[in-house]
Amino acid sequence: MISPELPLPPHFDPDKVGKVWRVPYQNIADTAPGWSQDHDIRSHANSGPRVCLVLVDVQNTFCIPDFELYVGGRSGTGAIDDNRRLCEFVYRNLANISQIIPTMDTHHAMQIFHGIFLVNSEGAHPPPYTLVTLEDIQQGRWRFNPVVGDHLGMSAEQGQLHLEHYARQLQDSGKYALTVWPYHAMLGGIGHALVSSVEEAIFFHTMARRIQPTWHVKGSHPLTEHYSVLGPEVVTDPDGDVLAEKSDTIMQALKSHDAVIITGQAKSHCVAWTIDDLLADALAEDARLVSKVYLLEDCTSPVVVPGVIDYTDDADAAFRRFSDSGMHVVRSIDPMANWPGLGA
Repeated sequence: MISPELPLPPHFDPDKVGKVWRVPYQNIADTAPGWSQDHDIRSHANSGPRVCLVLVDVQNTFCIPDFELYVGGRSGTGAIDDNRRLCEFVYRNLANISQIIPTMDTHHAMQIFHGIFLVNSEGAHPPPYTLVTLEDIQQGRWRFNPVVGDHLGMSAEQGQLHLEHYARQLQDSGKYALTVWPYHAMLGGIGHALVSSVEEAIFFHTMARRIQPTWHVKGSHPLTEHYSVLGPEVVTDPDGDVLAEKSDTIMQALKSHDAVIITGQAKSHCVAWTIDDLLADALAEDARLVSKVYLLEDCTSPVVVPGVIDYTDDADAAFRRFSDSGMHVVRSIDPMANWPGLGA
């Protein structure tokens, strides 16, 4: 049975969700157990369904205005509004969420989707949001930067071969063309960190429930993008060697929990690709697993760069397809007790 929603704890400040600040860990550690005791959270924890919350890339780089890849959606305030609702959802359902899996998009400068990886005939790099097609590469509009090859241990010929192979694999699989993204989620940088308010909510959950989150790091391989938490965009190199192994973290959570809730940023890319991979794996193993997936749609937004690109329609179409497959599209503002399959 799903436990009733809880009040928001007094430390939560919704006006700080769009800002970066230091989480007061010790204060949270001191107050969370008392909050748990006051609201009898532990007595509820052992009687209800096991629920896992997967938070895809809720990091400053995607969620804070003026950071590198802020996901504002069409409203311009998308990720801020999403994370305000997300924090409130975590606090109100502290007794219902058994496990939290935050994922961390993790990058270095010299990766295939950053400008330094490519040059044109004049040696210039493509600007952010350039879409690089197989035709662009075959016709020489963009080619592998041999300077990058020096650092990755690749010859210019090997790099060019991989670039063409990569673009072809994306095209043949019906995925987005190779996108040159702004440098983002750089390991060691402030953009890589979780949004402060979300980090605080996760830490509060840890202290109140005595349950450690399960962290999942992805995206550091230089030769492939890694939108999905489950696996890379392109799995093998031109020789057929595996670039990056698939992860079974979410699949294992799906098997061991009664429900897996997925949300994060961005709806059109890392969230959609994660769900798509999970759907394929679930259907291949046991189609009944699909009905255990809940998509928290009001806590995720698509990539929109006004006047440049808008993936809103793509994201909405993907979520309709996921719903048609048997997954549940739900809202954080609706009590979990009213969600299909989780009510009393």
